[in-house]
Amino acid sequence: MAAAAPSTPALFLREPELRRGMELLYFGHSHITRSTDQMLAAKGLGRAHHRALYFVARKPDLTVSELLSLLAITKQSLGRVLNELTARGLVEVRPGERDRRQRLLRLTPEGAALEAALFDEIRQRMSAAYVAAGPDAVAGYWAVLEGMIPQSERSQVVSLRD
Repeated sequence: MAAAAPSTPALFLREPELRRGMELLYFGHSHITRSTDQMLAAKGLGRAHHRALYFVARKPDLTVSELLSLLAITKQSLGRVLNELTARGLVEVRPGERDRRQRLLRLTPEGAALEAALFDEIRQRMSAAYVAAGPDAVAGYWAVLEGMIPQSERSQVVSLRD
């Protein structure tokens, strides 16, 4: 007996609307990161450094393995990023209190200042877009974005909430 084909939920959007959404995500992301890219480039850093700074700021004492899971990159790639951030005095790494093998990450004051400046660039643009769209649109946008995250990974996002 043949296995049943996976069912696809009924979708009210056609391909042109889906493509428009994809284009809006691409261009929105491109424009929101443009100014931070310039700030990072001036310091010889890139988006991978920014993502690491962001998540360490969101969750001080984040373990290296938690960051690895959040970023979904290789250990080698993360190692390069963390080595550079620690060498520049932006991130400090210390052993865990209960498990000394754990490596806990925390921003230094200089790292916190850089991350705050980068976030401020994004915050201004996002705030303006949210105000223009209104609260119902923001809630809908968040629901769509959350819906793109596999159910098995949503707990990682929830763990970052204040």
